[in-house]
Amino acid sequence: MPEALAQTAESATVMDQVADHVGIENIVGVALVIAAVLLAVIAHWLLFKLLRRVADRNHHFPWPHLVERVRGLVRLGMMILAVELTLPLVQMPPRAEAAVSQITTLCIIGVVGWVAFLVVTVLTDFSISRHRIDVENNLEARKMRTRLRVLRQALVMIITLVTVAAMMMTFPGARSIGVSLFASAGVAGIVVGFAARPVLSNLLAGIQIALTQPIRIEDAVVVEGEWGWIEEITSTYVVVKIWDWRRLIVPLSYFIEKPFQNWTRESASIIGAVTWHTDYTVPIAQMREKLKEFLGQSKLWDGNVQVLQIIESKPETMELRALMSAKNSPTAWDLRCEIREKMIMWLQKEHPGALPRNRVQVQMDERRPLEPFSPEEPDRQTGAMAQQIDTPEEPSAAGPAGAAPADEDVDKRVL
Repeated sequence: MPEALAQTAESATVMDQVADHVGIENIVGVALVIAAVLLAVIAHWLLFKLLRRVADRNHHFPWPHLVERVRGLVRLGMMILAVELTLPLVQMPPRAEAAVSQITTLCIIGVVGWVAFLVVTVLTDFSISRHRIDVENNLEARKMRTRLRVLRQALVMIITLVTVAAMMMTFPGARSIGVSLFASAGVAGIVVGFAARPVLSNLLAGIQIALTQPIRIEDAVVVEGEWGWIEEITSTYVVVKIWDWRRLIVPLSYFIEKPFQNWTRESASIIGAVTWHTDYTVPIAQMREKLKEFLGQSKLWDGNVQVLQIIESKPETMELRALMSAKNSPTAWDLRCEIREKMIMWLQKEHPGALPRNRVQVQMDERRPLEPFSPEEPDRQTGAMAQQIDTPEEPSAAGPAGAAPADEDVDKRVL
């Protein structure tokens, strides 16, 4: 018990020393700061209650979602602002007062930048969700989605740069360095310019892509020899989804500085080609009729383009090409594979001779056997002075006597 009384007396002594050091003016100032923070919380509650009522009346705009997203940040910002406004009422050492003022200023700038980021994100996401690309004619929707996404990335980058720059400008040393860099075109400025060139080039390329739109979301493109679709456009790069599900990452500036193929620039419809190598005896007219029949039976054909032509003739085969159209590039690929397979199966069944083949013609001529002649008589066939063997050639062991002439007496010619 005596120890407890001693600790209580010691605590009272410490509080008296703190009160003497702080003073009655600081106590009032701290109380005013706390009161200002409470008033800021109450004002925030009333403000957002009113905003919720207004937002609930408009269902065609993302006000409710936007209000909920920024609610916590706005409360924090109003509390920091209340502290910033009432902080001069509290007497503090100059260094402590400067540090607290610097921290509150940085917090206010950060909260404002964060709120601006959330506003841009919510509004652009809402606008993007209103343009569906899972429909047949989605050209305008893809245009708007691409423009909104690229502009959102550019705005986010600008908000980030402005927020960081505003925070840095609150420091006197950073402010003087920035002024000296802008005032003098020295080596440091040139180095910074070269270092920031990739970032600035991609930022400008993003703005140019958003305005001119050489590419859009879900565009079918050929980049660096790879065929795929534009899956995502960020502030610095583009993600191309290749047909085998690989991803090709390409900088934004690539689509401004280098050529590439865009198969869906004006429309998603595309023409596909199928080629066959056939014999010269193939019935062209029947193939055209079959192509028309196969396309009419297919659900992938859009009914626009249907052509069969001979595009090449070679010594052994000729090359036929069929053109057909589809609503988009994946459908055109499936249509080409279907028509190619059906036509080959029809040729195998109905006209197997029309398939590619090598021609070899064999002609066999039989000559009369040579008659024996006297040794003194010269050889009439060759004019040689050699003497003919008097006796006929012995029959081979494999064949009977008096058999037909051997294969060596038959002249075979391949034409």
